[in-house]
Amino acid sequence: MTLLLGLAPAAAGDFTLEGYFAGKTSAVGSFSAINGVKRKFTVDLMGKWNGKTLTLVEDFAYDNGERDRKTWRFEKVARDKYRGTREDVIGETLVTISGNTARFSYVADLDASNKSNRVRFYDTMRLQDDGTVLNKALVTKFGLPVALTRVEFHRR
Repeated sequence: MTLLLGLAPAAAGDFTLEGYFAGKTSAVGSFSAINGVKRKFTVDLMGKWNGKTLTLVEDFAYDNGERDRKTWRFEKVARDKYRGTREDVIGETLVTISGNTARFSYVADLDASNKSNRVRFYDTMRLQDDGTVLNKALVTKFGLPVALTRVEFHRR
């Protein structure tokens, strides 16, 4: 299957954000916090690559009916590095890819309306041999673990 802009899907070992996320992607995920909060969700993603920046629009649908939209902008700054921003992220993140694995960390407002719940995500995304990408993230507050997320991405 050929993606938008003529990019072919990445195989394990040559993972790039633009190679995997340009075009349509879907995901299923979960968020589990130590206070007992558990949320399941699906995500429809649309990625556009302009040769330097991947704009990745994420449309979330949560199991309680809530919907949300987030937009990542990943600027490629080296063969294996990207700078990323999103509307709820404080500052930016640096994504580093090694083989089939991308790692990045960022601070986000979980309640952006009053900026009262800032947490840090430590994400590890791995391109699997079957073509899915598995993202696991540890979420911390004041340096202590408070939640885990797991998201499995699939190319459409």
